[in-house]
Amino acid sequence: MEAFSRFYKINKDFRNPYARDRDRIIHCGSFRKLEYKTQVFLNQDGDFFRTRLTHSIEVSQIARSIASHLGLNESLAEAIALAHDLGHTPFGHIGGDTLDKCLIDDGFENGFEHNFQSFRVVSSIEKRYKEFNGLNLTFATLEGILKHSYPYKKSFLPSIIDDQFNLETHPSIEAMVVDRADEIAYISHDIDDGINSGLICFNDLKESELIREILEKVEEEGISEDEDEMFRYRFSSHLINHLVFSLLENSKDRVDNSKVFSAVLDTKIEIPIGFTSELETKIKKLKKILFNKLYQHKKIVIKMYAGKQAIKGLYSGLVEEEKMLPTFYREQLKSRKKHRVIADYIASMSDRHALSFYNEMYGKYN
Repeated sequence: MEAFSRFYKINKDFRNPYARDRDRIIHCGSFRKLEYKTQVFLNQDGDFFRTRLTHSIEVSQIARSIASHLGLNESLAEAIALAHDLGHTPFGHIGGDTLDKCLIDDGFENGFEHNFQSFRVVSSIEKRYKEFNGLNLTFATLEGILKHSYPYKKSFLPSIIDDQFNLETHPSIEAMVVDRADEIAYISHDIDDGINSGLICFNDLKESELIREILEKVEEEGISEDEDEMFRYRFSSHLINHLVFSLLENSKDRVDNSKVFSAVLDTKIEIPIGFTSELETKIKKLKKILFNKLYQHKKIVIKMYAGKQAIKGLYSGLVEEEKMLPTFYREQLKSRKKHRVIADYIASMSDRHALSFYNEMYGKYN
């Protein structure tokens, strides 16, 4: 106990820097709001379906496992994973696309992009210290949040970002791990949620060679599709394990943990984290099937259209009458452009807050 007291007096914290980043992310308001932000199904569709919060937790778990087996920094991968979706608007990608169009139509060329918004949330929007904005995260975590999703260099990013983070180079290997963990998580849980909702069934997915391979593994356990919940659980488990093991097998010999991977962007450079070309092709085909049969399903499209109209209505209403902004955001109008302040406010909303405010604004009470 005495040794711990001496350590704390010197270091002022008992955590490593990336564990501290992780804790600051978990305790920020933007992270809590992810509980009520859409992944594929709106939050009000049922308690079972994934939200941005449960998705972020699943991504962090997969990223930690991969990082651990590759000898990488688990806490850094976890921090990046937990923060990677903080910038998402309500109603999933359609919400972000709609807000982007609203801004561009009003003359703001840079529009809205959720990865950059995630970076802005932790670096400037969250307010936890009197002296400065942001969560005071390490450079590696900030870079991972900004650059975890390829391509890193985007036209709308201000030059000061490029000066600080060099968007011409690849991020840390941990950030690359998060990008793949994100892919593994959403493929597996979107299938699970889609089947649980009744919008798709396993027969719809059997044209995918990857799905057929995983279904064979479940059937070898003697579990039939009649055992609905158990079958889905075992399927998701086998799918995640298959993708993670394949990623580890294909990446372990290419990961050099003795140096930071900071190679200049070049298509000839072999990225250390990835699947075999054969599995990449199978995943690409599966994503196409999911897009056509789940993401473009009539019931999903109707929900997303409603969300799209809510975003447009909130944006136009707040532009017309800025006094409807909360005090925190109204104060920012003194030093920032109104449209950007409004975009930040809308992006911060949960699905239910956005719908409730939209209904109140236009007199459409439930």
